[in-house]
Amino acid sequence: MTVDTLAAEPRTDVADTPDDLAGTSPASPEVASPDDVTPVAEAVDAKPKKAPAKKAAAKKTKTLELTLTVTGTADGEWHAELKQGSTYLARGLAVAAAAVSRAAKELHEDLSTPIDEVIEAAREQQAAKVAALEAELEAARKALADLED
Repeated sequence: MTVDTLAAEPRTDVADTPDDLAGTSPASPEVASPDDVTPVAEAVDAKPKKAPAKKAAAKKTKTLELTLTVTGTADGEWHAELKQGSTYLARGLAVAAAAVSRAAKELHEDLSTPIDEVIEAAREQQAAKVAALEAELEAARKALADLED
């Protein structure tokens, strides 16, 4: 037994005579006048209005939280540690006071001003200590010279 099948025709959005273009509706079988009919070519060329674009959902930016702690002593020694969450990535790293000052200036003026003040106070303290040691050294040299005569 043989069965004849018909190939399905592709569906299109444009009908030969759309109801709204022909001026007739199924309820009223009146024939439209030629002035009321829009040419099919114009209907095909007219692009359907696009729906307004939806706003893209706001991207949630993944934030990384790193904690950099820089500590200094009155002697001018500086150390740094870096932490991510509760995990230390670096600990007890010795850093130069000048590097701390440069880094603070790069980050923000509100950070660099107080840090520079602390570094300057440590510098003054170290200068006073050097002056005291030089005076003590000079006194020791004088005492040594007196013993040699």
